[in-house]
Amino acid sequence: MTIHDRLAELGILLPLAPAPAGPYVPAAQTGRLLFVSGQLPVFEGKVAFVGKVGREIKLEQAREAARLCAVNALAVVQEHLGSLDDVRQIVRVDVFVNAADGFIDLVGVANGASDLLHKVFGDPGRHARVTVGVAELPRNAAVELALIVETKRPPPRTV
Repeated sequence: MTIHDRLAELGILLPLAPAPAGPYVPAAQTGRLLFVSGQLPVFEGKVAFVGKVGREIKLEQAREAARLCAVNALAVVQEHLGSLDDVRQIVRVDVFVNAADGFIDLVGVANGASDLLHKVFGDPGRHARVTVGVAELPRNAAVELALIVETKRPPPRTV
């Protein structure tokens, strides 16, 4: 079964990779490591989950926001590699939560992304993780996520 098949089973259609909001690239590869820039919970061109988790955004919504960030990150990986089947391992996931004062269930939010990655990739979707509560995020997004992915092959050499 391909990763595309698994996504279809889960009812996930990858969007086009979001364009960067500044002078940076969506992903950078060195050797077999692919670093995916921070992804917001963007759906159809708009941030779908806006506000502080624990105030305007409930835990379950924040989990969905983290899941959507992961979907957007996978779109970037697909665009960069050409196929998600070229992913050997999800190495690390960094999740930043726009947390209201006193909101401490950051792990519960990040699990929305981690659960999805495990469902999509199986054991290669298990990863190290950093989860941090922050005071603000770009565009007042509830969550932002970055990935480090190991690929099955290094990028082609350019001359």
